[in-house]
Amino acid sequence: MSKRGAGRAGLVLAVLLAAGPAAAEVQVRYATPERFTDAENRFASGQPLRVTLAELTRILVDLGNARLRSDERLDITILDIDLAGFDRPGFASPTGVRVVTDATPPRIRLAYALRRGGRIVAQGEDTVTDINFLLTANPRFSTGGLYYERQVLRDWFARRFPAGAERG
Repeated sequence: MSKRGAGRAGLVLAVLLAAGPAAAEVQVRYATPERFTDAENRFASGQPLRVTLAELTRILVDLGNARLRSDERLDITILDIDLAGFDRPGFASPTGVRVVTDATPPRIRLAYALRRGGRIVAQGEDTVTDINFLLTANPRFSTGGLYYERQVLRDWFARRFPAGAERG
């Protein structure tokens, strides 16, 4: 092989290595988000719906990339969202606040299908929640919004999609 050919092959290899391993594909859809139980800023006490959905999508894609194999594709359809806490209009401020108690856990109802090589290897519908969410999530050490929702989704991913080697 000439020096020029070897240089090109090395460049292609370097580009492939720099790109890192291929990530799993995660597709997130929202079924009638305007009808979700509690996913938007009703009394100016939180994020607008589009911000909540964008953050939830980011969380799910990040979790999928961390847990799924590169040859897997996960399709998730969010059927309903009930954020942790409840809106309290006019409470302590003119715009209201979101009050989070142990009686108001986050609840996300979703349908999913995991594909490997184009074949569905797992699918179902789950309601993701945790009545002990205040004991397991600590927003002081978290960045971004949806602290409690992120924690229950992380736990769901760990249960539903164990590490790649354990799934075969």
